Amino acid sequence: MRQKLTIRKIALGGLFLALAVLFPQVFHLIGGPAAGRIFLPMHIPVMLAGFFAGPIIGVITGVISPLLSFLITSMPMPPMLYFMVIELGGYGLATGFLFRKLKLNIYVSLIISMIFGRLLYGAAILAAVHVLKINIPPSINVLGAVTAGIPGLIIQIVFIPAVVYLVERRMRLESN
Repeated sequence: MRQKLTIRKIALGGLFLALAVLFPQVFHLIGGPAAGRIFLPMHIPVMLAGFFAGPIIGVITGVISPLLSFLITSMPMPPMLYFMVIELGGYGLATGFLFRKLKLNIYVSLIISMIFGRLLYGAAILAAVHVLKINIPPSINVLGAVTAGIPGLIIQIVFIPAVVYLVERRMRLESN
């Protein structure tokens, strides 16, 4: 089954891509340099792209957003940039696939996607260390990323389902 890319989905992808570059800047401005690692602001628009526009736009948004952010703001810095491309691409793909294609509950889709993205992140680190023999700074590790990002994970679990629910409810009301 092919996914149809509509102008609406592409426009949503552009909107979420812009938000994925903007959100971290706002969080860094308010909370300082560590705010991105704690609150995971780039993750929210990427996951929303998957929820609203499907897996293809979700994965494209997830892969491009850290690259575009780096080109515009010099953040995230390499080597974190490479791992975020993989992780965020996984988030966008998983949310879109689980919610739009498999029609799973929003919370189930979100939690599985969050786990999937972190597993991809961990696999990328393991591949870089063991397969490619790359020295990774100690600050980049899966356990550290998960524990530092707990406030961001909580924000995602509260904020993302609320946004999806409210937007879909509004769209249903407008179509009646």
